[in-house]
Amino acid sequence: MKAEIISVGTELLLGEIVDTSTPFIAQHLANLGIDVYFTATVGDNPERLATTIHRAAQRSDLVVLTGGLVPTEDDLTKKILAKVVQRPLVAEPESMTKIKTFYAETKRPQPIHADLMGEIIAGATVLPNEVGFAVGMLLTTEQCRYLVLPVPPTELQPMFEKEAEPRLAQLMQSGQVIKSRVMRFFGIGEPALEDCLHSLIAGQQNPTLATYAKQNEVTLRITASGSNEGTVVQLLDETEQQVLHLAGQYFYGYGDDNSLEQVVVHLLQRRQLTITAAESLTSGLFQSTLANVAGASQIFSGGFVTYAAAAKEQLVNVPVTTIAAHGVVSKETAIAMATGAQRQLQTDLAISFTGVAGPDELEGHPAGFFWIGLSLPDGRVLTKSFQFSGSRNAVRDYAVKSGLKLIYDQFQG
Repeated sequence: MKAEIISVGTELLLGEIVDTSTPFIAQHLANLGIDVYFTATVGDNPERLATTIHRAAQRSDLVVLTGGLVPTEDDLTKKILAKVVQRPLVAEPESMTKIKTFYAETKRPQPIHADLMGEIIAGATVLPNEVGFAVGMLLTTEQCRYLVLPVPPTELQPMFEKEAEPRLAQLMQSGQVIKSRVMRFFGIGEPALEDCLHSLIAGQQNPTLATYAKQNEVTLRITASGSNEGTVVQLLDETEQQVLHLAGQYFYGYGDDNSLEQVVVHLLQRRQLTITAAESLTSGLFQSTLANVAGASQIFSGGFVTYAAAAKEQLVNVPVTTIAAHGVVSKETAIAMATGAQRQLQTDLAISFTGVAGPDELEGHPAGFFWIGLSLPDGRVLTKSFQFSGSRNAVRDYAVKSGLKLIYDQFQG
Protein backbone atom coordinates (compact mmCIF):
# COMPACT_ATOMS: atom_id res chain seq x y z
CA MET A 1 0.00 0.00 0.00
CA LYS A 2 1.30 3.45 -0.96
CA ALA A 3 0.52 6.38 1.31
CA GLU A 4 0.78 10.16 1.19
CA ILE A 5 0.62 12.56 4.15
CA ILE A 6 -0.82 16.07 3.77
CA SER A 7 -0.38 18.55 6.62
CA VAL A 8 -2.84 21.43 6.53
CA GLY A 9 -2.30 24.86 8.05
CA THR A 10 -0.82 28.21 7.04
CA GLU A 11 0.95 28.35 10.40
CA LEU A 12 3.05 25.37 9.28
CA LEU A 13 4.14 27.17 6.12
CA LEU A 14 5.03 30.28 8.12
CA GLY A 15 7.14 28.26 10.53
CA GLU A 16 5.03 29.33 13.50
CA ILE A 17 4.68 25.70 14.58
CA VAL A 18 6.79 22.64 13.79
CA ASP A 19 5.20 19.67 12.05
CA THR A 20 5.80 16.73 14.38
CA SER A 21 2.80 14.79 13.06
CA THR A 22 4.25 13.74 9.70
CA PRO A 23 7.30 11.91 11.17
CA PHE A 24 5.11 10.22 13.78
CA ILE A 25 2.59 9.01 11.19
CA ALA A 26 5.28 7.96 8.71
CA GLN A 27 7.09 5.83 11.30
CA HIS A 28 3.88 4.09 12.37
CA LEU A 29 2.82 3.47 8.78
CA ALA A 30 6.25 1.97 8.07
CA ASN A 31 5.72 -0.42 10.99
CA LEU A 32 2.55 -1.58 9.29
CA GLY A 33 4.32 -2.12 5.99
CA ILE A 34 2.72 0.93 4.39
CA ASP A 35 5.17 2.92 2.26
CA VAL A 36 5.00 6.72 2.41
CA TYR A 37 6.06 8.01 -1.02
CA PHE A 38 5.03 11.66 -0.71
CA THR A 39 4.37 14.30 1.93
CA ALA A 40 3.00 17.83 1.46
CA THR A 41 2.21 20.92 3.51
CA VAL A 42 -0.65 23.12 2.36
CA GLY A 43 -1.90 26.42 3.74
CA ASP A 44 -5.52 27.24 4.50
CA ASN A 45 -6.39 27.80 0.83
CA PRO A 46 -9.39 25.89 -0.60
CA GLU A 47 -8.16 25.64 -4.19
CA ARG A 48 -4.62 24.54 -3.34
CA LEU A 49 -5.87 22.03 -0.77
CA ALA A 50 -8.35 20.53 -3.25
CA THR A 51 -5.63 20.27 -5.91
CA THR A 52 -3.26 18.58 -3.46
CA ILE A 53 -5.90 16.05 -2.39
CA HIS A 54 -6.80 15.26 -6.03
CA ARG A 55 -3.16 14.67 -6.92
CA ALA A 56 -2.57 12.51 -3.86
CA ALA A 57 -5.64 10.36 -4.55
CA GLN A 58 -4.44 9.66 -8.10
CA ARG A 59 -1.07 8.27 -7.03
CA SER A 60 -1.61 6.83 -3.53
CA ASP A 61 -3.77 4.14 -1.94
CA LEU A 62 -4.00 5.97 1.40
CA VAL A 63 -4.12 9.74 1.87
CA VAL A 64 -3.59 10.97 5.44
CA LEU A 65 -4.68 14.53 6.24
CA THR A 66 -3.77 16.27 9.48
CA GLY A 67 -4.95 19.64 10.72
CA GLY A 68 -7.71 21.99 9.71
CA LEU A 69 -10.32 20.48 12.04
CA VAL A 70 -10.69 23.14 14.74
CA PRO A 71 -13.88 25.20 14.83
CA THR A 72 -12.88 28.27 12.84
CA GLU A 73 -13.95 29.56 9.45
CA ASP A 74 -10.52 29.02 7.83
CA ASP A 75 -10.11 25.36 8.86
CA LEU A 76 -11.19 23.63 5.71
CA THR A 77 -9.98 20.05 5.66
CA LYS A 78 -13.28 18.21 6.07
CA LYS A 79 -15.16 20.73 3.96
CA ILE A 80 -12.75 20.50 1.03
CA LEU A 81 -12.36 16.72 1.26
CA ALA A 82 -16.16 16.38 1.23
CA LYS A 83 -16.26 18.36 -2.03
CA VAL A 84 -13.45 16.30 -3.55
CA VAL A 85 -15.20 12.98 -2.83
CA GLN A 86 -18.63 14.51 -3.55
CA ARG A 87 -20.22 13.50 -0.29
CA PRO A 88 -22.05 15.63 2.27
CA LEU A 89 -20.94 16.46 5.80
CA VAL A 90 -23.28 15.00 8.42
CA ALA A 91 -23.53 15.34 12.18
CA GLU A 92 -22.06 12.50 14.24
CA PRO A 93 -24.50 12.19 17.19
CA GLU A 94 -22.10 11.11 19.94
CA SER A 95 -19.60 13.82 19.06
CA MET A 96 -22.28 16.49 18.96
CA THR A 97 -23.57 15.41 22.37
CA LYS A 98 -20.03 15.50 23.80
CA ILE A 99 -19.50 19.06 22.55
CA LYS A 100 -22.81 20.42 23.79
CA THR A 101 -22.47 18.68 27.17
CA PHE A 102 -19.03 20.16 27.73
CA TYR A 103 -20.11 23.75 27.14
CA ALA A 104 -23.28 23.29 29.16
CA GLU A 105 -21.50 21.77 32.15
CA THR A 106 -18.66 24.30 32.16
CA LYS A 107 -21.10 27.18 31.59
CA ARG A 108 -18.96 28.51 28.76
CA PRO A 109 -20.45 30.08 25.65
CA GLN A 110 -20.30 27.62 22.76
CA PRO A 111 -18.30 28.99 19.78
CA ILE A 112 -20.33 29.60 16.62
CA HIS A 113 -18.53 26.93 14.62
CA ALA A 114 -18.07 24.37 17.40
CA ASP A 115 -20.48 21.93 15.74
CA LEU A 116 -18.02 21.57 12.84
CA MET A 117 -15.84 19.41 15.08
CA GLY A 118 -18.63 16.85 15.39
CA GLU A 119 -19.31 16.52 11.67
CA ILE A 120 -18.04 13.71 9.48
CA ILE A 121 -18.22 12.93 5.78
CA ALA A 122 -21.13 10.63 5.00
CA GLY A 123 -20.03 6.99 5.02
CA ALA A 124 -16.83 7.55 6.97
CA THR A 125 -15.82 5.47 9.98
CA VAL A 126 -15.63 7.69 13.07
CA LEU A 127 -12.35 7.81 15.02
CA PRO A 128 -13.25 9.10 18.50
CA ASN A 129 -11.12 11.82 20.08
CA GLU A 130 -10.46 10.91 23.72
CA VAL A 131 -8.69 14.22 24.44
CA GLY A 132 -10.48 16.86 22.36
CA PHE A 133 -13.61 17.29 20.29
CA ALA A 134 -12.52 17.11 16.65
CA VAL A 135 -13.32 13.58 15.50
CA GLY A 136 -11.13 11.73 13.04
CA MET A 137 -12.32 9.72 10.06
CA LEU A 138 -11.34 6.77 7.93
CA LEU A 139 -13.12 7.06 4.59
CA THR A 140 -13.04 4.51 1.78
CA THR A 141 -13.87 5.58 -1.77
CA GLU A 142 -13.52 3.85 -5.14
CA GLN A 143 -10.29 5.73 -5.77
CA CYS A 144 -8.47 5.47 -2.41
CA ARG A 145 -8.78 5.63 1.37
CA TYR A 146 -8.59 8.85 3.39
CA LEU A 147 -7.50 9.10 7.00
CA VAL A 148 -8.33 12.45 8.63
CA LEU A 149 -6.71 13.38 11.96
CA PRO A 150 -6.49 16.46 14.20
CA VAL A 151 -3.08 18.14 14.34
CA PRO A 152 -2.29 18.58 18.09
CA PRO A 153 0.03 15.69 19.05
CA THR A 154 -1.90 15.15 22.30
CA GLU A 155 -4.98 14.36 20.19
CA LEU A 156 -3.43 12.89 17.05
CA GLN A 157 -1.14 10.31 18.64
CA PRO A 158 -3.66 8.50 20.87
CA MET A 159 -6.25 8.64 18.08
CA PHE A 160 -3.82 7.12 15.60
CA GLU A 161 -2.51 4.41 17.94
CA LYS A 162 -5.86 3.38 19.45
CA GLU A 163 -8.28 3.97 16.58
CA ALA A 164 -6.56 4.28 13.20
CA GLU A 165 -3.63 1.88 13.54
CA PRO A 166 -5.69 -1.26 14.38
CA ARG A 167 -7.99 -0.58 11.42
CA LEU A 168 -5.07 -0.06 9.04
CA ALA A 169 -3.41 -3.22 10.38
CA GLN A 170 -6.55 -5.20 9.51
CA LEU A 171 -6.43 -3.83 5.98
CA MET A 172 -2.79 -4.85 5.65
CA GLN A 173 -3.02 -8.33 7.10
CA SER A 174 -4.33 -10.44 4.24
CA GLY A 175 -2.56 -13.41 5.76
CA GLN A 176 0.73 -11.56 6.20
CA VAL A 177 2.56 -10.75 9.44
CA ILE A 178 4.66 -7.56 9.36
CA LYS A 179 7.12 -6.60 12.09
CA SER A 180 9.83 -3.97 12.47
CA ARG A 181 12.88 -3.74 14.69
CA VAL A 182 14.73 -0.48 15.33
CA MET A 183 18.46 -0.58 16.06
CA ARG A 184 20.35 2.47 17.33
CA PHE A 185 23.92 3.49 16.53
CA PHE A 186 26.34 6.15 17.75
CA GLY A 187 29.74 7.18 16.44
CA ILE A 188 28.87 6.77 12.76
CA GLY A 189 26.95 9.02 10.36
CA GLU A 190 24.05 7.91 8.19
CA PRO A 191 26.06 7.78 4.91
CA ALA A 192 28.84 5.81 6.60
CA LEU A 193 26.36 3.35 8.13
CA GLU A 194 24.75 2.86 4.73
CA ASP A 195 28.20 2.17 3.29
CA CYS A 196 28.85 -0.41 6.03
CA LEU A 197 25.55 -2.12 5.28
CA HIS A 198 25.74 -1.73 1.50
CA SER A 199 25.75 -5.47 0.86
CA LEU A 200 22.47 -5.81 2.78
CA ILE A 201 20.76 -2.65 1.54
CA ALA A 202 21.65 -3.12 -2.14
CA GLY A 203 20.01 -6.54 -2.35
CA GLN A 204 17.18 -6.00 0.12
CA GLN A 205 13.78 -7.53 -0.54
CA ASN A 206 12.55 -9.07 2.68
CA PRO A 207 13.52 -7.78 5.21
CA THR A 208 13.97 -4.18 4.12
CA LEU A 209 16.37 -1.78 5.84
CA ALA A 210 16.04 1.98 6.22
CA THR A 211 18.39 4.39 8.01
CA TYR A 212 17.32 7.61 9.74
CA ALA A 213 19.71 10.36 10.86
CA LYS A 214 19.18 11.85 14.31
CA GLN A 215 21.28 14.32 16.31
CA ASN A 216 24.76 12.78 16.36
CA GLU A 217 23.39 9.26 15.92
CA VAL A 218 21.56 7.00 13.47
CA THR A 219 18.68 4.54 13.72
CA LEU A 220 18.12 1.57 11.44
CA ARG A 221 14.65 0.12 10.93
CA ILE A 222 14.47 -3.50 9.77
CA THR A 223 11.03 -4.55 8.51
CA ALA A 224 10.15 -8.14 7.67
CA SER A 225 7.00 -9.89 6.49
CA GLY A 226 5.93 -13.50 6.32
CA SER A 227 3.10 -15.96 6.72
CA ASN A 228 3.58 -16.34 10.48
CA GLU A 229 5.24 -14.59 13.40
CA GLY A 230 7.94 -17.22 13.89
CA THR A 231 9.17 -16.82 10.31
CA VAL A 232 9.19 -13.03 10.60
CA VAL A 233 11.11 -13.02 13.90
CA GLN A 234 13.67 -15.39 12.43
CA LEU A 235 14.18 -13.06 9.45
CA LEU A 236 14.65 -10.12 11.81
CA ASP A 237 17.10 -12.06 13.99
CA GLU A 238 19.17 -13.20 11.03
CA THR A 239 19.33 -9.71 9.55
CA GLU A 240 20.22 -8.19 12.91
CA GLN A 241 23.16 -10.56 13.24
CA GLN A 242 24.38 -9.54 9.78
CA VAL A 243 24.07 -5.88 10.74
CA LEU A 244 25.99 -6.42 13.98
CA HIS A 245 28.72 -8.26 12.11
CA LEU A 246 29.17 -5.25 9.80
CA ALA A 247 28.58 -2.34 12.20
CA GLY A 248 28.29 -3.79 15.68
CA GLN A 249 30.92 -1.50 17.21
CA TYR A 250 28.53 1.43 16.80
CA PHE A 251 25.38 -0.31 18.08
CA TYR A 252 23.97 0.47 21.53
CA GLY A 253 20.27 -0.35 21.76
CA TYR A 254 16.81 -0.82 20.31
CA GLY A 255 13.63 1.18 19.83
CA ASP A 256 12.51 4.59 18.61
CA ASP A 257 12.61 6.17 22.06
CA ASN A 258 15.35 4.25 23.86
CA SER A 259 18.07 6.90 24.19
CA LEU A 260 21.76 6.25 24.85
CA GLU A 261 21.51 7.77 28.33
CA GLN A 262 18.58 5.50 29.20
CA VAL A 263 20.51 2.46 28.05
CA VAL A 264 23.56 3.45 30.11
CA VAL A 265 21.60 4.28 33.27
CA HIS A 266 19.77 0.95 33.12
CA LEU A 267 23.04 -0.85 32.40
CA LEU A 268 24.70 0.67 35.48
CA GLN A 269 21.63 -0.13 37.57
CA ARG A 270 21.84 -3.79 36.56
CA ARG A 271 25.56 -3.83 37.32
CA GLN A 272 24.98 -1.95 40.60
CA LEU A 273 27.66 0.58 39.71
CA THR A 274 27.66 4.21 40.82
CA ILE A 275 29.11 7.06 38.80
CA THR A 276 30.13 10.69 39.12
CA ALA A 277 31.54 13.20 36.63
CA ALA A 278 33.96 16.11 36.42
CA GLU A 279 33.03 18.31 33.48
CA SER A 280 34.88 21.18 31.87
CA LEU A 281 34.04 21.21 28.14
CA THR A 282 30.48 19.92 28.72
CA SER A 283 29.82 22.24 31.69
CA GLY A 284 27.37 19.91 33.45
CA LEU A 285 25.56 18.57 30.37
CA PHE A 286 26.58 14.96 31.06
CA GLN A 287 25.16 15.11 34.58
CA SER A 288 21.91 16.77 33.53
CA THR A 289 21.53 14.22 30.72
CA LEU A 290 21.88 11.35 33.20
CA ALA A 291 19.50 13.03 35.65
CA ASN A 292 16.81 13.27 32.95
CA VAL A 293 16.44 9.48 33.11
CA ALA A 294 13.96 8.24 35.69
CA GLY A 295 15.75 6.27 38.38
CA ALA A 296 19.17 7.84 37.71
CA SER A 297 19.51 8.70 41.39
CA GLN A 298 20.20 5.00 42.06
CA ILE A 299 23.54 5.28 40.29
CA PHE A 300 24.29 9.02 40.29
CA SER A 301 24.33 11.21 43.41
CA GLY A 302 26.13 14.24 42.02
CA GLY A 303 29.28 15.54 40.40
CA PHE A 304 31.45 18.52 39.54
CA VAL A 305 31.48 21.29 36.96
CA THR A 306 35.14 22.30 36.77
CA TYR A 307 35.14 24.85 33.98
CA ALA A 308 38.19 26.86 35.08
CA ALA A 309 41.61 25.48 35.96
CA ALA A 310 41.19 26.69 39.55
CA ALA A 311 37.95 24.72 39.86
CA LYS A 312 39.71 21.58 38.65
CA GLU A 313 42.32 22.06 41.35
CA GLN A 314 39.93 22.96 44.16
CA LEU A 315 37.01 20.60 43.49
CA VAL A 316 38.64 17.41 42.24
CA ASN A 317 42.24 17.98 43.31
CA VAL A 318 43.88 18.11 39.89
CA PRO A 319 47.53 18.89 40.69
CA VAL A 320 48.72 22.35 39.67
CA THR A 321 51.80 20.67 38.22
CA THR A 322 49.67 18.53 35.88
CA ILE A 323 47.96 21.53 34.36
CA ALA A 324 51.24 23.47 34.21
CA ALA A 325 53.04 20.64 32.45
CA HIS A 326 50.31 19.36 30.12
CA GLY A 327 47.57 22.01 29.93
CA VAL A 328 43.88 21.69 30.73
CA VAL A 329 43.13 20.02 27.39
CA SER A 330 45.21 16.90 27.85
CA LYS A 331 45.09 13.20 28.56
CA GLU A 332 46.84 13.78 31.89
CA THR A 333 44.28 16.34 33.05
CA ALA A 334 41.40 14.09 31.96
CA ILE A 335 42.88 11.28 34.05
CA ALA A 336 43.39 13.53 37.08
CA MET A 337 39.83 14.91 36.84
CA ALA A 338 38.29 11.43 36.67
CA THR A 339 40.34 9.92 39.50
CA GLY A 340 39.90 13.03 41.64
CA ALA A 341 36.12 12.98 41.24
CA GLN A 342 36.02 9.26 41.97
CA ARG A 343 37.94 9.76 45.23
CA GLN A 344 35.85 12.75 46.28
CA LEU A 345 32.50 10.92 46.05
CA GLN A 346 33.71 7.33 46.50
CA THR A 347 31.92 6.05 43.42
CA ASP A 348 32.62 2.97 41.34
CA LEU A 349 33.11 5.01 38.18
CA ALA A 350 33.98 8.58 37.29
CA ILE A 351 34.06 10.25 33.90
CA SER A 352 35.76 13.47 32.88
CA PHE A 353 35.46 15.82 29.91
CA THR A 354 38.01 18.46 28.99
CA GLY A 355 38.44 20.13 25.62
CA VAL A 356 37.57 22.96 23.28
CA ALA A 357 33.90 23.67 22.59
CA GLY A 358 34.85 26.54 20.30
CA PRO A 359 34.66 28.65 18.31
CA ASP A 360 38.27 29.61 19.19
CA GLU A 361 41.32 27.40 19.68
CA LEU A 362 42.67 26.64 23.15
CA GLU A 363 46.25 25.66 23.99
CA GLY A 364 46.88 25.03 20.31
CA HIS A 365 43.95 22.62 20.00
CA PRO A 366 41.23 23.31 17.41
CA ALA A 367 37.56 23.77 18.25
CA GLY A 368 35.85 20.41 18.70
CA PHE A 369 38.88 18.61 20.14
CA PHE A 370 38.40 16.96 23.54
CA TRP A 371 39.55 14.24 25.89
CA ILE A 372 37.39 11.87 27.94
CA GLY A 373 38.69 10.00 30.95
CA LEU A 374 36.85 7.04 32.51
CA SER A 375 38.06 5.81 35.89
CA LEU A 376 37.04 2.19 36.50
CA PRO A 377 36.46 0.22 39.73
CA ASP A 378 39.72 -1.72 39.33
CA GLY A 379 41.83 1.44 39.30
CA ARG A 380 42.36 1.60 35.54
CA VAL A 381 41.63 4.85 33.73
CA LEU A 382 40.60 4.71 30.09
CA THR A 383 41.21 7.79 27.96
CA LYS A 384 40.17 8.70 24.46
CA SER A 385 40.53 11.83 22.34
CA PHE A 386 38.00 13.05 19.79
CA GLN A 387 37.79 15.64 17.06
CA PHE A 388 34.31 16.80 16.08
CA SER A 389 33.13 19.57 13.76
CA GLY A 390 30.07 21.62 14.68
CA SER A 391 28.69 24.38 16.86
CA ARG A 392 29.56 24.67 20.56
CA ASN A 393 26.32 22.93 21.53
CA ALA A 394 26.80 20.21 18.91
CA VAL A 395 30.34 19.54 20.21
CA ARG A 396 29.05 19.28 23.78
CA ASP A 397 26.23 16.95 22.76
CA TYR A 398 28.65 14.76 20.84
CA ALA A 399 31.05 14.70 23.80
CA VAL A 400 28.32 13.60 26.21
CA LYS A 401 27.19 10.83 23.87
CA SER A 402 30.80 9.78 23.33
CA GLY A 403 31.19 9.44 27.09
CA LEU A 404 28.00 7.43 27.37
CA LYS A 405 29.10 5.10 24.56
CA LEU A 406 32.50 4.65 26.25
CA ILE A 407 30.71 3.50 29.41
CA TYR A 408 28.37 1.26 27.41
CA ASP A 409 31.25 -0.43 25.60
CA GLN A 410 32.91 -1.33 28.92
CA PHE A 411 29.92 -2.93 30.61
CA GLN A 412 27.40 -4.08 28.00
CA GLY A 413 28.84 -7.59 27.61
